Amino acid sequence: MARKRIRILLADDHALFRDGLKRIIEMEPDMEVIGELSDGSELVDHVRKSSPDVILMDINMPVLNGVEATREVTREIQGVKVIILSIHDDEQYVYRALQNGASGYLLKEMDAEALIEAIRAVASGDCYIHPKVTGMLIKEYRRLYEDAVNELHPRMPMQDKKTWDRLTDREKDVLRLLAAGKSNLAISETLGISDKTVKNHVSSILLKMGAVDRTQAVVEALKKGWIELSYVKEGHKD
Repeated sequence: MARKRIRILLADDHALFRDGLKRIIEMEPDMEVIGELSDGSELVDHVRKSSPDVILMDINMPVLNGVEATREVTREIQGVKVIILSIHDDEQYVYRALQNGASGYLLKEMDAEALIEAIRAVASGDCYIHPKVTGMLIKEYRRLYEDAVNELHPRMPMQDKKTWDRLTDREKDVLRLLAAGKSNLAISETLGISDKTVKNHVSSILLKMGAVDRTQAVVEALKKGWIELSYVKEGHKD
């Protein structure tokens, strides 16, 4: 049976950027671009007619910006996934996008592999945040967490050690590298394993931890004291 193709809608007011995205996407046999928009004003009607699986949405669009358009379409139409495309790596932009229904956040400096990885992840029900942004979010969480720990207790012991012990040594390595903001490709190169093996380890980690995505898994690992905070201070160096 042929694999179902991921139907993608491009929403960006820069025609050259859309063309670049389209060329990358249409090189993948399991993906197709089914439409293009230059602003978010008619997004809901367009989505109802074209039924995309994933929308690649520029955060800065005329008439209706990407965050407002994301909120509108995810509230009105069930099942559609949105990946925000942005030049901004400030945490406030990321928080606003995710709070308003986005399933992914990519910086426009992304490479083709990150784009394809993000589309596949979001289409399958996962979340995807650009590794650079993930590292920034984790460092912000680290700062807030350290402030709370210092205020409430001088040292937080490892919690829920039984779940940590269920992870294999390799899964622990993968989780530490996720905490350092590494992409699947970077993890595979660091550990000398295939990208598919990394994805299998990530899936196993999420299952054992009961986490919905890699960001939640990392936050929980930090919260429970499983990962040394030094791993995320500047990104772990091997």
